[in-house]
Amino acid sequence: MRLLLMLSFCSSIAVGSGLESYRRGDYPEAARQFQAAARAGDANAQYNVAMLLLNGEGVTRDDAVAVQWLRFAAESGSAPAQFALGRLCEIGRGVSRSLTEATHWFELAARQGHTEAQVNLATQYFLGRGAPHDMRRAARWYEQAAEGGDIGAQYIVATLYERGDGVPRDLAQAWHWYRAAALQGDPAAAIRARDLGQRIVDRAQ
Repeated sequence: MRLLLMLSFCSSIAVGSGLESYRRGDYPEAARQFQAAARAGDANAQYNVAMLLLNGEGVTRDDAVAVQWLRFAAESGSAPAQFALGRLCEIGRGVSRSLTEATHWFELAARQGHTEAQVNLATQYFLGRGAPHDMRRAARWYEQAAEGGDIGAQYIVATLYERGDGVPRDLAQAWHWYRAAALQGDPAAAIRARDLGQRIVDRAQ
């Protein structure tokens, strides 16, 4: 699994310098700048140090130390760090595999509006994996991700409304979400939106 470096709002001069070095491809200097800010308690820098360690960019790859930095950042409230830590817990990289702990971190990030975390959390409830099987919760988190623009979540939410699975059956809502996914280029969603739209029209006549 490759987790990309977060090019986020620069919360300190050192983080900003680190991002500039990273963009230039000077990974060792980026690592030095991020590490300085991370040791001072900057959550963005802690996350970025973890990403460098996971990817082996500018530093020797070290999954276990990366997890330590992610925990610092996640416990400080960084949604990207919470999501990344959830993914590592999910696959057991640098930490013992725990689907329950993965769900915990996904939920913290999801509640902050992190779209990928919302999708992953919804999937945990959808599959009953590291969380109770709960279609209502799954539908709620998929819909939040859909509202955030996630094309896969938009398609899933459309199917849930079409079947009435975890949400009341609502063909108009199903059409809305199929169309949203279609507008982002999903060809299957375009077909479903067209067919469902015709069904709605036929019923109205």
